[in-house]
Amino acid sequence: MCGIVGYAGNRDALSIIIGGLESLEYRGYDSAGVSVLDGGTIDTTRATGKLSELKRVLAAKKRDGSAPLGIGHTRWATHGRPTETNAHPHSAGRVSLIHNGIIENYIPLRAMLEERGCVFLSETDTEVAAHLLNTLLADGLKPLDAMRAMCAQVKGSYAFLAIDAHHPDRVLVAKNSTPIIIGRGEGENLIASDIPAVLQHTRRIVVLEDGDLAEVTASSVYVENRGAEVVRKEETIAWDPITAQKGGFKHFMLKEIHDQSRVVGDTLRGRMSEHDGSVKLPELELLRERAHSLKRIVMVACGTAWHACLEGKFFIEEFAGIPCEVDYASEFRYRSGLIDNDTLVIAVSQSGETLDTLGALECASGKGLTLAICNVVGASICRKADMVLYTHAGPEISVASTKAFTTQLVALQLLALFLAEARSTMPAAARRNVLRAMVELPAALSQTIKIDSEVAAVAKKFFQARDFLFLGRGRCYPIALEGALKLKEISYIHAEGYPAGEMKHGPIALIDESMPVVMVLQREKPLFEKTLSNLKEVEARGARVIVVTDATDEDMQGIVTQGMIRVPFVSHELSPILLNIPLQLLAYHVAVLNGTDVDLPRNLAKSVTVE
Repeated sequence: MCGIVGYAGNRDALSIIIGGLESLEYRGYDSAGVSVLDGGTIDTTRATGKLSELKRVLAAKKRDGSAPLGIGHTRWATHGRPTETNAHPHSAGRVSLIHNGIIENYIPLRAMLEERGCVFLSETDTEVAAHLLNTLLADGLKPLDAMRAMCAQVKGSYAFLAIDAHHPDRVLVAKNSTPIIIGRGEGENLIASDIPAVLQHTRRIVVLEDGDLAEVTASSVYVENRGAEVVRKEETIAWDPITAQKGGFKHFMLKEIHDQSRVVGDTLRGRMSEHDGSVKLPELELLRERAHSLKRIVMVACGTAWHACLEGKFFIEEFAGIPCEVDYASEFRYRSGLIDNDTLVIAVSQSGETLDTLGALECASGKGLTLAICNVVGASICRKADMVLYTHAGPEISVASTKAFTTQLVALQLLALFLAEARSTMPAAARRNVLRAMVELPAALSQTIKIDSEVAAVAKKFFQARDFLFLGRGRCYPIALEGALKLKEISYIHAEGYPAGEMKHGPIALIDESMPVVMVLQREKPLFEKTLSNLKEVEARGARVIVVTDATDEDMQGIVTQGMIRVPFVSHELSPILLNIPLQLLAYHVAVLNGTDVDLPRNLAKSVTVE
């Protein structure tokens, strides 16, 4: 979850590391630190708060020349409070080390090291690794041998970067269940927890795998696994640094909302034939072969991706006729899930590094068929699954997911149509109708985003409310859940999403004149009439109603609201995707009006790689 960057080369490591950390600040931002090594001296600087505070502290320090090697870190606290003492890097003797992940056995390791005379200054699990590595080096082991011996004693998830004052030409790296990539340059190499950190300097990327150890110098990268040298494939990343910039928008989140019409086109491109109603997913050929034998699908995810799975359940069951369950990955991995050879387990994650989702996928591996739906090429979940369906949303910087969610919905609908074709559960004409609507979706998204000013006007009426209720039925229920989550995440306003039909079974007790109720209203019958009835019940209790709908003026005659937001109608299957856009914009504008940090909301980070 934290951001880590390392550099070995001939340029000033500090400026390169700070630049890389700026592109990763969305991964963790309660403290930050850097260590640079020049000759035999390690210089460490740490600060609490966002990266800007570290930059301020560094600017006040006097530096003699530049150091060609170093490591840096932005932290999201897991063990220990957000303090300078708990910030990374952690130093012990000749070692400075940064870490992303959790060391599960740090308590007995700390006790063992204290018996050997090690003095601990922080509350973190990471300091244990620094002392352990320093002790092994002091015992006479060579740097990579010491790192290997350290990892053999550590249990848990980790990405370690370490430097040794006695070997000022190299960065030591270790990876287990937490992402690390290496960027290959000319006369320099970079290490990071995510690709955007290195794109200003190189597009040549090597993705490390679980169990990998690496020794990185300015001119070489040595990788081993289980004591034997391995060669990891080098990939060229098509993204350029411009895609990670705000593009003139005030916040990354707003830019990414506006990106959605383009990235949905990227998700669809080359994957379907409107002419014959077929979906072209050659990467899922194994699934095509086993489609008829499937008796059950289990979808696992966390947060926004879990909402995408709830929506995907409608697509899969309707199109492909396969019973589909949706489970929180954090719950699934600790339960005896009944997975067999006739079960498909689908893991959905934007980053592909969500630890709970990865753990759930590992529980299913070897029992049933596994499929990852992911945005990041080469991510851990992708490497664990039997098959991968990429969403092609591009880098998503804002912590609150928008375009990743939309492309997950589109990918799930493609998957449902693919299964329907393979299982012959849906006539070609019906598939063509859905695909025809999907072709129109990017343009409809562009049109929907133009209601931004209307949504902003609605937000001005309601931004001071402290509680919201989001209601929807059928396919709109997951959208209501997602709308409530977005508002909570970035505005810190309490919000709940409910099936509209469940309102009278409890939530109706909360409704009064101060409660804004957002009703997600799809024109599809018979749920349209049912939801209108729920809306009337809300109005009768004095609630302040906001309606987000694809219904016409004629459909809405006699309905009085304090906010009516309309989106274009494309098809019943795709309406939820369009109805979600105003909810994203509403959350955004409410957050801006309340003065919160939209892109970096408190206590949250982009990629949750710890439990």
